Amino acid sequence: MTNSYDSGRLDLPFVGVATFGKRPLVTDWKAIEADAAILGAPFDAGTQWRSGARFGPRAVREASTLFSFGHSGAYDHEDDRTYLPGEVRIVDAGDADIVHTDTEASHANIEAGVRAILGRGALPVVIGGDHSVNIPCIRAYSGEKPFHILQIDAHLDFVDERHGVRHGHGNPMRRAVEQDQVSGLTQVGIRNVSSTNREGYEDARRMGSDILSVRQARALGPEGVAARLPKDTPVYVTLDIDAFCPSIAPGTGTPSHGGFLYYEVLELLQRVAREHEVIGFDLVEVAPDYDPTGSTAILAAQITLNFLGFIFDARSNS
Repeated sequence: MTNSYDSGRLDLPFVGVATFGKRPLVTDWKAIEADAAILGAPFDAGTQWRSGARFGPRAVREASTLFSFGHSGAYDHEDDRTYLPGEVRIVDAGDADIVHTDTEASHANIEAGVRAILGRGALPVVIGGDHSVNIPCIRAYSGEKPFHILQIDAHLDFVDERHGVRHGHGNPMRRAVEQDQVSGLTQVGIRNVSSTNREGYEDARRMGSDILSVRQARALGPEGVAARLPKDTPVYVTLDIDAFCPSIAPGTGTPSHGGFLYYEVLELLQRVAREHEVIGFDLVEVAPDYDPTGSTAILAAQITLNFLGFIFDARSNS
């Protein structure tokens, strides 16, 4: 009996290796032949408070098997569309190698993984890990045409340096705007007690950032928020799970009340995918040990799969 859906095997979610969505595992990055490749970045040495996001990629992969019953695509009756049909090729590229406590070496390995995926013409989808893993993700795009970053997050993450640290999870957006390939930022969901002081907000705006709180984003609606992104510019999306209200996503190191609910983020991502070329995506800060229900990891898996569906549906209709 072969290990394929066509063989008649049920291949239930709790059976076999927990790759992302039970997609094929391709750890030889030079052999990737796919439209999108999932890369784990199980690094959390950039965390300032509660660690545990190193276990995020494994938890999100396991949760993603819930959506892998072997159907050809996922039919959405509200949209009357089938997302991620069989012709969309997604592979799991395994994890970037992490050197315990060595930020620079770990980040270099993550960057190498993203570069390899880009080199194979696939869409990089990185699952962290703390938000510092975004730093090597963006570096991997050096030499690419300019693009805009959409950050969905509770925190601004625009600290230049704190206690000598420049590559922690409070620094990624500051490091991003220093890259020639980044043309600007839209930062959505920023709220309440932040890790960035007033000067940081002033610096972010001066360096080209458009900052929206949850309440401001709700007032604009998904269409209004998406309209603030520059037209005809590729978009890289970075999603911190703490952008969501901890009532639905408690499994994170720095929860912040007053966050988004599921459909608010889903509809924004759908709108962005329809109106922009999405060139990369990372989802970070899932720390599963703080959520014994597993709901946070399931949310992360579901939002990732849905976003992939929106991206490739838009590409097929462009």
